[in-house]
Amino acid sequence: MLERGYYGQFGGAFLPEALVATFEELEAAFRQAKADPAFWQEYVDLMSSYSCRPTPVTYAENLTRHFGGARIYIKREDLNHTGAHKANNVMGQGLLVKRMGKRRVIAETGAGQHGVATATMAAKFGFECTIYMGQVDVARQRPNVFWMERLGATVVSVREGSRTLKDAINEAFRDWVSTMDTTHYVLGTACGPHPFPTMVTYFQSIVGREARQQIVKAAGKLPDRVYACVGGGSNAMGIFSGFLDDTEVGLVGVEAGGRGLQSGQHAARLCSEDASIGVAQGYKTYFLQDRDGQMNETHSVAAGLDYVGVSPILADLAERRRVRFEAATDREVIDALALTVRKEGIIPALESSHAFAQAFKEAPHLPKDAVILINQSGRGDKDIFTIADAFEDPSWKEFIIAKAEAYRAGS
Repeated sequence: MLERGYYGQFGGAFLPEALVATFEELEAAFRQAKADPAFWQEYVDLMSSYSCRPTPVTYAENLTRHFGGARIYIKREDLNHTGAHKANNVMGQGLLVKRMGKRRVIAETGAGQHGVATATMAAKFGFECTIYMGQVDVARQRPNVFWMERLGATVVSVREGSRTLKDAINEAFRDWVSTMDTTHYVLGTACGPHPFPTMVTYFQSIVGREARQQIVKAAGKLPDRVYACVGGGSNAMGIFSGFLDDTEVGLVGVEAGGRGLQSGQHAARLCSEDASIGVAQGYKTYFLQDRDGQMNETHSVAAGLDYVGVSPILADLAERRRVRFEAATDREVIDALALTVRKEGIIPALESSHAFAQAFKEAPHLPKDAVILINQSGRGDKDIFTIADAFEDPSWKEFIIAKAEAYRAGS
């Protein structure tokens, strides 16, 4: 139950005094928009004409045959404009920005998909745009950085802390404190101070609304289990929201197991013993932190999953045992991606491949009349450098060396 921005004991809005008025303005604008039926219809129409919605549900016939258990279906958010579920949230927030009369947007990004989506939205609506991205993520997600800059955004490489997503969020909040009169922070996941978790879930719920109707039509029944990867939690909340009231549907969130839960090099908050409840970045949830409340470094092969916190909504759902949380290691993720590519001709993002990995573990042990639905939150184009390196592809390495040598010769 939501009370003053809380889900159970999690959530809230722990804000510096300078931001209180800005958040009150945002909450009021969101409340008014949500109460206006014309706003949701404007949003749906925009996503339909600009972002290829509704995205389809695909029956994975070859994977189903391979595992010999449950029927496997995939919700194809990779076919959404900009290649991931991220466009759902940012286009919705873009409509809010227009209502509020702001002219500049800022955002954080890890895997880069949220950054590309925000830059795309800014280009469409004519907003000035700045994207904060950890230096580590800038290096491993260079194709997304390229497109953000081509779309007109200024990309700021954050060199503090672990130089990943949490540090990008910190820098974005610092920017917002000094520019709040003209700027809206397009937070990319269902985290942060209220109303962001509620608002992001609201826009991402379009995924679950579609998926529930589509899977019943395609499979003749509700799914037995729904799988989604979990970083901050936006794609998971998006698809889970369509099935929360269907208690017979098992919901499975898959976190980044990294190099293993015993290694300390992972980003599992809700299925490991390394996380504890705390308050940071404006809200209360489980964080990977030490006894003094200092944030630990995280690791994942997927740039979008190595966040220290998790959605307060998912923390509450975990506490109420409505969602079961598991972890997939880097190796399991790469193997699941390779199998999906070969068997179905579908290339999931490394983040999404966590959901595939867990589903593949469980599918063979379910009866053949069971149905499972995997949320493919994004496509793997952005991960080409990381994936090629993980596959140790010699021709790819030769290509990169040749391009570097040609560049040096040309300069």
